[in-house]
Amino acid sequence: MHARLYPDHPFTLADAALRGISRSRVQLAARDGVLRRVLRGVFVRSDLPDTIELRVSAASLVVGPTSVLTDRTAAWIHGVDVFTYGEHDVLPPVDSCALRGRSRTRRDGVDGRTRDLAPEDVMVVHGLRVTTPLRTALDLGCHLRRRDAVAALDQFMRLHELTQEQLSRGATRFFRRRGVIQLRQLIAVADPRAESPRESWTRLEILDAGLPCPEPQFWIKINGVPTYRLDLAYPRLRIAIEYDGDEFHLRTEEQKRHDAERREWLKQHGWTVIVVRNGDFTDPGLVRWISELRCALRATYSNRRW
Repeated sequence: MHARLYPDHPFTLADAALRGISRSRVQLAARDGVLRRVLRGVFVRSDLPDTIELRVSAASLVVGPTSVLTDRTAAWIHGVDVFTYGEHDVLPPVDSCALRGRSRTRRDGVDGRTRDLAPEDVMVVHGLRVTTPLRTALDLGCHLRRRDAVAALDQFMRLHELTQEQLSRGATRFFRRRGVIQLRQLIAVADPRAESPRESWTRLEILDAGLPCPEPQFWIKINGVPTYRLDLAYPRLRIAIEYDGDEFHLRTEEQKRHDAERREWLKQHGWTVIVVRNGDFTDPGLVRWISELRCALRATYSNRRW
């Protein structure tokens, strides 16, 4: 099934029908990888690059001109993906809202609500109204589950250069709002150096266990040259925490060999390496690696006499 049969921009099933392309044919093309779903009911050719312009074009097909994209959909527009792994196959409704006094959308596939937004909370991205990165980060800090919320804050800080001061100042407007206590707690530990959501999860689990905060993205220098980068580390104690996630099996043999050489070098030079894998955020995996880390932190030299 050739990709050129489909338009070079996002389209809906209704758009496809106007071109004489049936629903079943579109679904088959999506299954075969010729098309990809970018939003519920919106498709795009797989050979087209994923850009902000394309995302905006896709969203404009399912929201009205007076709606404002919010929450996870707004994050997606801003380049921050907070959808769960399974939701990339079965996409959730688009998050949007109408301002107070306007009718919320009732379109299929759109979770339309009403919300109080100040003028400074909304920006226009290629003609589409979206909550700003700051407002979106604050909303997600309240709405998402704790691990995903801190990952979202980390990503917004890294990609949009938000600071803890900006987030804390913005949170003062959320007085008595549901989720604001979680938001304040997570702002205090958010860190833009995290490079993936699961690194953020790992750091949060360490903090929630009452252990000291490790340093993200620590470089080890050999002869003055930055050579090995660690996801999380306690440099003075020579403890490294590494996350091997869903993408581990996609690494090339050369990348895997480099990882093995790096970890062997670390062990030979007195480092303790603790590996966290995809299933290690619930018991018993979580208990295992947190216990390993606790023991490693405890087994350090002290000059105290008693």
